[in-house]
Amino acid sequence: MAAIGVHLGCTSACVAVYKDGRADVVANDAGDRVTPAVVAYSENEEVVGLAAKQSRIRNISNTVMKVKQILGRSSDDPQALKYITESKCSVIEKNGKLRYKIDTGEETKFVNPGDVARLIFSKMKETAHSVLGSDANDVVITVPFDFGEKQKNALGEAARAAGFNVLRLIHEPSAALLAYGIGQDSPAGKSNILVFKLGGTSLSISVMEVNSGIYRVISTNTDDNIGGTQFTETLAQHLASEFQRARFELLCSPLFNKCIEAIRALLEQSGFAADDINKVVLCGGSSRIPRLQQLIKDLFPAVELLNSIPPDEVIPIGAAIEAGILIGKENILVEDSLKIECSAKDILVKGIDESGANSFTVLFPSGTPLPARRQHTLQAPGSISSVCLELYESEGKNSAKEENKFAQVILQDLNKKENGLHDILAVLTMKRDGSLHVTCTDQETGKCEAITIEVAS
Repeated sequence: MAAIGVHLGCTSACVAVYKDGRADVVANDAGDRVTPAVVAYSENEEVVGLAAKQSRIRNISNTVMKVKQILGRSSDDPQALKYITESKCSVIEKNGKLRYKIDTGEETKFVNPGDVARLIFSKMKETAHSVLGSDANDVVITVPFDFGEKQKNALGEAARAAGFNVLRLIHEPSAALLAYGIGQDSPAGKSNILVFKLGGTSLSISVMEVNSGIYRVISTNTDDNIGGTQFTETLAQHLASEFQRARFELLCSPLFNKCIEAIRALLEQSGFAADDINKVVLCGGSSRIPRLQQLIKDLFPAVELLNSIPPDEVIPIGAAIEAGILIGKENILVEDSLKIECSAKDILVKGIDESGANSFTVLFPSGTPLPARRQHTLQAPGSISSVCLELYESEGKNSAKEENKFAQVILQDLNKKENGLHDILAVLTMKRDGSLHVTCTDQETGKCEAITIEVAS
């Protein structure tokens, strides 16, 4: 049997198959290895991929793009609100659910974002079947770190509605590591790996559709000038006859700097310095841009930059390898022990600072490879007889809200002290499946309490 890996990105989708001991990306019916994640609706048909993208100018109000940004989200979600504001295809709330309003002239219909994703997955399945045959439906789907359970469920449901048998959903950076055969520990010892995920929506400039129509050509061409014939006639007229690489890099320079600052922030949050990183894995279409790659090399001058696999293909290749592992293929190129899962959100512990205000300490930053183990010492006044360790989850920036508290451990009947503090040692172990085991021990008496949270994040 063969297996399939699918990556549905914001601007494009890609499918890879595992067969005969290796994983390869499959080209679609247009000969392209990456398919635009675009669906266009007309009176009588639904068009997916390149044809939908090419017709978007004359049918923009009925063309759905970047559905991944709204999939599984509600109308009060800040990201959904931003998407609704920017979308050229009208998005409304109907019966408590977000729907695309499609008006073809003859009728008006309201389309579920999940149905749009289903059509894209169907296109990926059709592409995979072109080389595997219709019996191969076992698939691994990739998801971003910031996807919550609702987004994950919506993505999985769309894939199943397309006829896939979903074996597992794995994080995109985890798939990228699998594509390069990277495990949690290198043979020579501990290895720290940075996965740089930069998708097609991460960069844009003011000219319409230059993001997907221009930077891709520039980033793979070493010439200084890119001829207008590379684009549609409308864009060529808009941009004159040439678009210089230097001009492109100048326009995008603020965005490049934001990308580098995001990496610096991640390093600071995780407690690593640039010198602690051994390898950098590039994935996502925008990470092909030469200038951006050079900035990453400047930040990590001594590391190995892994980009031998095209960045927009590395994630589906890793997903296909994972699918091959799960169906038990023989002669698999990556051993099962190299499967990598990571924490999806920050896990924080609540404390009190010197002023008496609440403070939060990140124990497991999002993206921590699993399994992982952390220790934390909680101090409390000796005058109290019970101490509570509270755990929160957050999507970043060291922020946490009361409603995001997901667990607490209470140590009771402690010996009171007139002077001094209680020292409570908390040991937290997160397993590959995301379950979290927490043990709290009073260092003076040895009194201990422990809990296990089956799904931590």
